[in-house]
Amino acid sequence: CKTIIGFGSPNKQGKEDCHGAPLGDDEIALVREKLNWPYPAFEIPSEIASQWNAREAGQSAEANWNDKFVAYKEAHPQLAVELERRLNNRLPEDFAEQAQAYIEKLQAEGPVVASRKASQMALNAYSPLLPEMVGGSADLAGSNLTISQTSKGIEAKDASGNYLYYGVREFGMCAIMNGMALHGGFMPYGGTFLIFMEYARNALRMAALMKQQAIYVFTHDSIGLGEDGPTHQPIEQLANMRLTPNMSVWRPCDAVETAVAWKAAIERRDGPTALSLSRQNLAHQERDNQQLDNVARGGYILVDSAEKPELIFIATGSEVELAVNAAKELSAKGKQVRVVSMPSTDTFEAQDAAYRESVLPSDVLARVAVEAAIADYWYKYVGLDGRIVGMNSFGESAPAGELFEHFGFTVDNVVAVAEEIL
Repeated sequence: CKTIIGFGSPNKQGKEDCHGAPLGDDEIALVREKLNWPYPAFEIPSEIASQWNAREAGQSAEANWNDKFVAYKEAHPQLAVELERRLNNRLPEDFAEQAQAYIEKLQAEGPVVASRKASQMALNAYSPLLPEMVGGSADLAGSNLTISQTSKGIEAKDASGNYLYYGVREFGMCAIMNGMALHGGFMPYGGTFLIFMEYARNALRMAALMKQQAIYVFTHDSIGLGEDGPTHQPIEQLANMRLTPNMSVWRPCDAVETAVAWKAAIERRDGPTALSLSRQNLAHQERDNQQLDNVARGGYILVDSAEKPELIFIATGSEVELAVNAAKELSAKGKQVRVVSMPSTDTFEAQDAAYRESVLPSDVLARVAVEAAIADYWYKYVGLDGRIVGMNSFGESAPAGELFEHFGFTVDNVVAVAEEIL
């Protein structure tokens, strides 16, 4: 190492003593003597300050840039308006309308696809409207499905593209995304397996702390990825991100919720959004117009009982279908059961108290959460007397179907767990 910690301190340089504690008045006096620094605290000599003062140069550079931009606006008025829109973090005026039309189209068509594929479909629908989007993947583009119809790779000899092949560099990818967001004028998104958010964790936290828009496409989001085994199967990662301040997390249950999640991520300008997406196909869920509108509220009643519910299932992602089928079986036995799909807990918690109460009535205490991720997170919703069908261990290496059965993600087990508290 070419640097010395505490350089100039006769008694403490090169030692841990000067890392986390003040030097002390006596040692500071010795440092001043050794470095020949006679100036008092917080005084910068004028000859040094003048060398570092870039105000005049900066003001001149800014004035020159402003003059050039005025000329640019006169020569290219439409391009100038577009540049200002991007630099000011404004979406195209028709984005919300076109995105909503796409969501309604999906609801009508009802595609049965993996949510990672639904994510690519959303990119194909939204990216032509948003030329500021810059995508990428950490060497998993073919699995994350982050390449859209508008994607063009950025190469050493051609920087005109909008897609970066980051290689196996999850932290580097997310840190670069932070840099693009801080620069302004870009909307970065990047993909990898959910488990590999661990490698990028610091960059994710910094995006949340700095309130920067970055969109993470995290696929293969549960034991449902199968034979790659516990090293690749995320368990605690969703809870980790959900507990990070200012991080928005979506785990959609079908193509419709995925499109809504992408729309929310695009419209959110003051922080990052993580999309948790499945490898396996997910069933399409039927919704009326009100339910479709309520998806954007993060949690909503997907299936309701004819009378006041005796039991509420709360589920996300690939387990929503499981909760719906368990509710059907219990309803056939005469039970009043509600199913709440909760793709985004932070978005749901941002809703007004009346709406939250309408979805999860406080006097209905029989609740079961179903999610193929760490179980403990869901006690805040089901209470200590509720039940959770979730993960309490690492996964195993086996086909997805066998894993779901082994860990209790079956209709029979969900029904049995629910009947314990009915």
